[in-house]
Amino acid sequence: MKFETTKPEEIEKRSFEILTAELAGMGITLSGDTAPVIKRCIHTTADFDYARTMVFSEGAVAAFCRLVKEGAVIVTDTNMALAGINKRMLASFGSEAMCFMADESVMKEAKERQVTRAHVSMERAMRIDRPVIFAIGNAPTALITLREYFDQGKYRPAFVIGVPVGFVNVAEAKELIMETEIPHIINRGRKGGSNVAAAICNAMLYEMRERI
Repeated sequence: MKFETTKPEEIEKRSFEILTAELAGMGITLSGDTAPVIKRCIHTTADFDYARTMVFSEGAVAAFCRLVKEGAVIVTDTNMALAGINKRMLASFGSEAMCFMADESVMKEAKERQVTRAHVSMERAMRIDRPVIFAIGNAPTALITLREYFDQGKYRPAFVIGVPVGFVNVAEAKELIMETEIPHIINRGRKGGSNVAAAICNAMLYEMRERI
């Protein structure tokens, strides 16, 4: 068994070289502003299905970057996704990220109303007086709640990253967002996760940094 000798600071670069070569071997060439996002999802998961299942609304990457520069807030549905987002870089653009899922008041209200914490968390996020980018990597209920409020004309998310993972209502919840005109990045099907939600945010933040 042979191992590559790679300097620590070059591991990520080498990883992207490998995955790009493997994509080419599959006959897949990624281009445009969506390519860095898809590649980072593959890098994060080592799963090449993301090259085929990622869905972007028209102008999605540009819309995300504009919102961040305008000071939009990123709200996640897990503290894991929150931890994974590069908050220092986000702050350099005048933006921030937050998560309400572990708040005691959210847990208490969810229990009293017999709804999920994700549902209550989304309602809390809707009260923020700035545009909100929702980065959902775990709870399909979060996407369902956003769609319900959107249909009722009560709230329109500025942007939705919808990549919850799982088996119950996951694929269906993603489709609900794709049916709307809400700017979005979605991974079709069951795959996703908090790490993927964070990776998508970071991919675009890193590209924004490169353009400075």
